[in-house]
Amino acid sequence: MRKRRYTVVLVTYGEVEKLSVRALWPSSRKIVEVVTRQIVQLPKLLIYMLADYRSAKHYLDWKLHQYRSRLVEINRSQTRGVADEFRRNPELAGDVEIELVDAYYFVPPFLEEVIEKARHRSDGLLIVPMIPIESAFSCGPACQMATDLLGEGHLGFLRVVRGLWKDEALHRLYLDHLFGVFGSGKQPGRKGLVLVIHGTIVRNRRGGKPSVFTGLEETFEFYRIMRDKIMADSRNPFDEIKVGCLNHSRGGEWTPETVERAIGELEEEGFDSLAMFPFGYFADNSETDYESKRLLDRSSVATKRYIPCVNDSPAFTSWLASKIAGELDVLELQLRAFGADETEK
Repeated sequence: MRKRRYTVVLVTYGEVEKLSVRALWPSSRKIVEVVTRQIVQLPKLLIYMLADYRSAKHYLDWKLHQYRSRLVEINRSQTRGVADEFRRNPELAGDVEIELVDAYYFVPPFLEEVIEKARHRSDGLLIVPMIPIESAFSCGPACQMATDLLGEGHLGFLRVVRGLWKDEALHRLYLDHLFGVFGSGKQPGRKGLVLVIHGTIVRNRRGGKPSVFTGLEETFEFYRIMRDKIMADSRNPFDEIKVGCLNHSRGGEWTPETVERAIGELEEEGFDSLAMFPFGYFADNSETDYESKRLLDRSSVATKRYIPCVNDSPAFTSWLASKIAGELDVLELQLRAFGADETEK
């Protein structure tokens, strides 16, 4: 009897690595098609117009400020790190063969193509959205693509990981990362911290409750958990912690607790130093080490410190490998429950 083969996909949004309008245009079009469909239906012509506008805006902005996204590079490195953990610790995989691959919603290799390939060479597929909070805009595209490709029977082959933000081991990892990068914080003066996370829709364009799962409660619960744990830690140098949401502009009313608002409040309250940590992301991208960091750099606070995401740190890839091992056990149970054959492909 051969070993079962599972494909594990670490998927994230994806951003172009080599900046050009030609590279940005198809990525922007896919963003509008995949994400916007969650909240509003748009005519194809309008999708093209929005994609063109978005591409030109990003190209000029990034070119002017010499920004290069490392998101895809980091996700590839995270994937290699997790694969290395499985090679070093074969007991994590148990009696199954594991293939670790990276994929993206908006740049190649596209998630839908990776799913299609896995159908022909794997007994099961585990998709790991590389953002801690799930919503229609994070793990939502993965679920939608799975349904589009495999139909309602996708549970017999595929599992999308959820709830990573709840894991206490991740909370400890975040604390060690935050305090390890920030240092002792023995400098005099009041110190503030902005915890950055992706915002979400509070009300739709008609002022009502959004029709999709926005992850609003989960977003602020995750913030409360991390705020309380940071403040209670003996290493904590911060006098105040605020949440800072990074929002989009379409689809309705987004979370008002923005990064700009958090920084402005700390400035008005007379803080002497300000740190920023994007706890709502596993990898630095244009929203974190560009947009939010630029807001930090412009602050009038005297001392400023940007703390990168956990990225491909060994502690993070070790934690993620352990989580994946547990999710593979759940995947096996799911496949049995929904009629997948364990021995034949």
